[in-house]
Amino acid sequence: MTIRVLLADDQALLRETFRILVDSRPDMEVVGEAADGDEAVTLTRTHRPDVVVMDIRMPGTDGLAATAAICADPDLSATHILILTTFDTEEHVARALHAGASGFLGKDVGAEGLLHGIRTVVAGDALLSPQATRNLITRFLATPQPGTHPAAQKSLATLTAREREVMALAAEGLTNTEIAGKLYLSPLTVRTHIHHAMNKLQARDRAQLVVIAYQTGLVHPNPPRC
Repeated sequence: MTIRVLLADDQALLRETFRILVDSRPDMEVVGEAADGDEAVTLTRTHRPDVVVMDIRMPGTDGLAATAAICADPDLSATHILILTTFDTEEHVARALHAGASGFLGKDVGAEGLLHGIRTVVAGDALLSPQATRNLITRFLATPQPGTHPAAQKSLATLTAREREVMALAAEGLTNTEIAGKLYLSPLTVRTHIHHAMNKLQARDRAQLVVIAYQTGLVHPNPPRC
């Protein structure tokens, strides 16, 4: 399957560089380029890409507003947003996740890191840059904001006890392999529980499952360190 990518960045030279990189891979192709948030939303509705590589700061409608608009459109539920920006702070990570983004990388990421990020979010997994501090991120995620993901208000009663347990560990930042070791399960079984929880809570992907876990109180943020 070819991964269809839309590039949204106000710097034409950067978009061209990304296009050359993405198009050089046999499993990827660039289907469109946008110079601002409004154009990103319009082209996403036209091309229905698998991934939008979205800059945060663009003229007019910024990347976070464009992300929220795309993720709120039920016709675009198959599209994932990978935020790529120089503004690598915990607040931007949290705002991007609240808006519906599946991943977040700094623009200093290498070529292979970007390609890996695209493949990761298409697979439905969450992606955060190494600079994102978990404790601070969770504090932001636990703070109610306008436009909260609708599924965050749904009851967790539809989940089995095991699904809730796996979801909570995923929200704490554990990988499938780490969860499997902790619960004496296979990584495949863990992945199955994650996907069942996503389906029941109407979460777009693992990143949104993490947001829901904090906003419903299933997981509580760690107190800030002194």
